[in-house]
Amino acid sequence: MATRSLLILSITALLLSTFISSTYSSTESTNKIDDADEDLNFLIQQEPDSPSNDHHHHHSSGEDAELEEDEGGEFGSLDDFDGSDDADHEGDSGPAVDEKDVVVLKEGNFSDFVERNQFVMVEFYAPWCGHCQALAPEYAAAATELKGVAALAKIDATEENDLAQKFDVQGFPTVYFFIDGVHKAYNGLRTKEGIVTWVKKKTGPGTSNVTTIADAERILNSEEKLVVGFLDSLVGPESDELSAASRLEDDVNFYQTSSPDVAKLFHLDPKAKRPALVMLKKEAEKLNHFDGQFIKSAIAEFVFGNKLPLVTPFTRESASLIFENPIKKQLILFATSNNSEKFIPVFEEAAKHFKGKLIFVFVEMDNEDFGRPVSDYFGVSGDHTRVLAYTGNDDAKKFVLDGELVLDNIKAFGNDFLEDKLKPFFKSDPIPETNDGDVKIVVGNNFDDIVLDESKDVLLEIYAPWCGHCQTLEPIYNKLAKHLGGIDSLVIAKMDGTTNEHPRAKADGFPTLLFFPAGNKSFDPITVEADRTVVAFYKFLKKNASIPFKLQRPASLKSEDTDATTTSHDSSAASATKSHESSATNAKDEL
Repeated sequence: MATRSLLILSITALLLSTFISSTYSSTESTNKIDDADEDLNFLIQQEPDSPSNDHHHHHSSGEDAELEEDEGGEFGSLDDFDGSDDADHEGDSGPAVDEKDVVVLKEGNFSDFVERNQFVMVEFYAPWCGHCQALAPEYAAAATELKGVAALAKIDATEENDLAQKFDVQGFPTVYFFIDGVHKAYNGLRTKEGIVTWVKKKTGPGTSNVTTIADAERILNSEEKLVVGFLDSLVGPESDELSAASRLEDDVNFYQTSSPDVAKLFHLDPKAKRPALVMLKKEAEKLNHFDGQFIKSAIAEFVFGNKLPLVTPFTRESASLIFENPIKKQLILFATSNNSEKFIPVFEEAAKHFKGKLIFVFVEMDNEDFGRPVSDYFGVSGDHTRVLAYTGNDDAKKFVLDGELVLDNIKAFGNDFLEDKLKPFFKSDPIPETNDGDVKIVVGNNFDDIVLDESKDVLLEIYAPWCGHCQTLEPIYNKLAKHLGGIDSLVIAKMDGTTNEHPRAKADGFPTLLFFPAGNKSFDPITVEADRTVVAFYKFLKKNASIPFKLQRPASLKSEDTDATTTSHDSSAASATKSHESSATNAKDEL
């Protein structure tokens, strides 16, 4: 009997111990989950509606992708200054286009087709792209007219990703022209006539014969710039070299003559040793005489170095000549229309010393159509004349010429620019007088103090005021900053990327979110690819912050949580007691 009683007591004690331990573990586990859930639920409360993954990608599909691409803000992408309104075609496929003469290429047939055809024009397109839709009827008509001359083909870049990557397709449409398998970009007019003229020049003899005085006078009156070769014969090796060089130039017409009388009209000495070559332009620098070896490469280099004006006025028409030129480095004169007459002659004289090395550009600051937007991009305000050096859109570095705008200073500035001796200039808004909001305001001139502070983990949004995606993100970002405002080691900041620059803030469109961990500011920042929600940002920061932090909850919610927890604990205790009694009774009855 005693043994039986001892056994019952032992089993009862074991059951109680197991129950209590299980109850405690369950409660502890539940509390941990509840703590996490409460934190996340607290962040989720009144979460502003937003796309969960609204990132900026140039190659996204759909209408937003093209809109986002327009929002990139690059100097060379200001709608190309072509005056077109292709975006109006977005999402509207328009009437059916007869593309019977446009070849559809894919990975499987691309290489074989290009190998079998000497001349092939290839368009990389996206079905949703409005610019591609606008080009389609022109491209198809050109394909029909060029049958037997060159093949025109198209590739759906959204389906043929490998081909698009192989040829570095960055936007749509991208058009290449292949000659014997070697390709170059087509940057000409997106019209049937423009395509046909360009292709015929690439596939034809390249040069036109001028045999009469009447023809010469007509050409001189109609052409803005041209190249004329004075040869012993209009056929033969020298003519072949001139024709080959002409195919390397898209925007200069080449002519040849063997007549001394015709040559004289083109400012060539009738008694000059042949072959002779001259380039004529209707501008300040009207003549350039060639004195190199009469071979394709030397002729092409000569034309390339001299075809642009000494100073190119920035207009919609000239934008492509500037941005698509292999010479990327530019010296840019910013002046109002009233001041331009004073400074352009000096700028032109300086340009003579840098032909083939730098492009000299004039921006009329008070021209509202294109001068003002370009000036704003470079951070040039007011009407003060100045000269900037610009490396081009690859790294977009800018340098300011200090001092008087005289010939010697401009020449010295240009030489220092070519020799990488200049210190870059970065745009900046004024530093805010007060900056005690939840979201800290970063400008170019306080970037180092705020973002590169090694004692802080910093989340930085680079935005544009006109960007719709940035406007959608704003209430989410503000809420995140408000929740994390009491954490001294963490900074939530934003910078207007249209008016501020810094070498450590590279924006791939807007908005761009970068995270700079404390103690690691010498390394590249982390690009934030999290969903655009408060919870996702909080999790990202919790995971990547160098300095651990704990979310601070408002006192009002803590009080509510305490009341709820007390009630929950009382209920749990009563329930546990009842469960314990029931378990003990059941154990006893079973025995």
